[in-house]
Amino acid sequence: MTLRWRLWLAQAPLALALVLVGVVAVVTLNRLGHSGQRILQDNYRSVLATQRMTEQLERMDSAALFIVAGERERGEAQQAAQRAVLESELAVQEGNVTEPGEAEATRGLRAAWARYRTVYDGFLEARTPEDRRTAYFVSVEPAFRDVKDAASAILALNQDAMVHKSEALRRQSDRVNTLMVLAVLAAFAVGLVSSTSLTHRALRPVSVLSQAVRRLGRGDYEVRAVVEGADEIAQLGQDFNSMAEALQQYRRSSLGELLQAQAASQAAIDSLPDPVVVFGADGALLNVNRSAEGVLRLSLEAGGDVLGRVVPEAREVLERVRGHVLGGKGAYQPRGYEEAVRVALPDGDRWLLPRGSPVYGETGEVVGATVILQDVTRLRRFDELKNDLVATVAHEFRTPLTSLRMAVHLVTEGVVGPVTEKQADLLFAAREDCERLQGIVDDLLDLSRIQAGQLQLEVRSVSAEELVDATLDAQRSQADERGVRLTKRVGLEVESVDVDPDRLELVLGNLVGNGVKHTPAGGEVEVRVSREGTRVRFEVRDTGEGIAPEQQARIFEKFYRAPGAPAGGAGLGLSIARDIVQAHGGELGVVSAPGQGSTFWFTLPQQAAAAEPT
Repeated sequence: MTLRWRLWLAQAPLALALVLVGVVAVVTLNRLGHSGQRILQDNYRSVLATQRMTEQLERMDSAALFIVAGERERGEAQQAAQRAVLESELAVQEGNVTEPGEAEATRGLRAAWARYRTVYDGFLEARTPEDRRTAYFVSVEPAFRDVKDAASAILALNQDAMVHKSEALRRQSDRVNTLMVLAVLAAFAVGLVSSTSLTHRALRPVSVLSQAVRRLGRGDYEVRAVVEGADEIAQLGQDFNSMAEALQQYRRSSLGELLQAQAASQAAIDSLPDPVVVFGADGALLNVNRSAEGVLRLSLEAGGDVLGRVVPEAREVLERVRGHVLGGKGAYQPRGYEEAVRVALPDGDRWLLPRGSPVYGETGEVVGATVILQDVTRLRRFDELKNDLVATVAHEFRTPLTSLRMAVHLVTEGVVGPVTEKQADLLFAAREDCERLQGIVDDLLDLSRIQAGQLQLEVRSVSAEELVDATLDAQRSQADERGVRLTKRVGLEVESVDVDPDRLELVLGNLVGNGVKHTPAGGEVEVRVSREGTRVRFEVRDTGEGIAPEQQARIFEKFYRAPGAPAGGAGLGLSIARDIVQAHGGELGVVSAPGQGSTFWFTLPQQAAAAEPT
């Protein structure tokens, strides 16, 4: 017998018990349904008919009172309308006699109605008001009460019958409930015991096979599963034994190759001049190369908290990159040389730039992380030389440029003599170029101070709205020339911010100025200020052409200018703005899409830190 048939057979007792319970439930519910239906058929019609007859009788009595009161036409019309209805309801009652004594009561009702109708006709034939009054109180009113009492007797008889039948139905329902509970419990117990026994016998070979699998997983390649029979489990046991045999042979034949491959991979990473650190999925240290052992003082044989013996700066970088990669965020790429960490060695300081890559398993999940600390000492020194050169050139440009601007200004204003219109045009163009060159020199000097750590923040509490107004006023003339609207939206919850106002105006001015330059005529540049928890968020939104995704990652780099950008500037504004925001303890970013405008945002802590050199 196959395993499938065994499992089906194990479920048969439960299925049979379910069928039996279902049959009992159907039969019992059918009986209860018929009992309730009989109550409606036998008694509800009579109750409804007698209630309607009582209502019609009362209306005929009201009609008689109208006639006595002198409204004969109204009373005759009303009583005539009720007779046919009364006859119809009485006929219904006569056709629905179901209870003992109900036939006699119905005949009494018919006789009382006949007498009432006769005296009512005599009442209608009375000519004088006094005769009608006497006929009503002597004949009509007693006959009315006799008919009403007869109808009430039938109503009470059927209502009592309904109560007795409902009580009997309730008792029957209680018995049915008890029977159903007992039947379900008995069927469940019998079916469960039978199914459990049969299932246990059918799955006993699975337990044997499971134990063999666990032993194989622990490395016992000599284990074999002994399963008798000819079903699927027995076949699975044979296949397992074949697999275990193949694994045992493979282990014997491949162990040397695996050790050789491991030695080759270790030699490969040892040959790299940069420190390489490999972490497992749980963050534990798995492997290091010789450079990491020498530079970071890492050793797998040391035991304990291996990273705890690394210098704090390098340890923080390793933990951050490890968390980034193992957190499922992909490879880690540094944003620039400013992320390099300094490590002091006997032969001099070395600057290491971190990079991280995930290690994927066979199913695509991240099973580890490889961190490489690239030695950028020489590149950083070249960068420092470049920054020194830029700062020196900018500083040397400043004095002659100031003299040149003053000379051009004096000549343009006619201080040294009149100038022709053509000369004035050339001088105005020269003055604009001098102003642009002065802005570039100022940016270069600011950049050099930031990189040299000489930027000092003079933090104080200022009004957020006044800060925005000052920025927009400085950019309004340029916006008017280009036909761009400048608007603001400052949240009421933001009254003041703790910042260096001069530096923050430089950041806002750069963002607003860029928005004006890249927004066509008729567009809008809006500055928004709102609160986000413990931080204040500034946004500069424009309706310009937007920024391509591949350029958004580079626009904050020094000296980078996007293709097609307007002439002027050295590509330093956004880089300086980012450094100033970071010096305040905040972040700066952009959200943009081609053709949908751009939104540059930055956040600042509500209580800025004390002014410190950056």
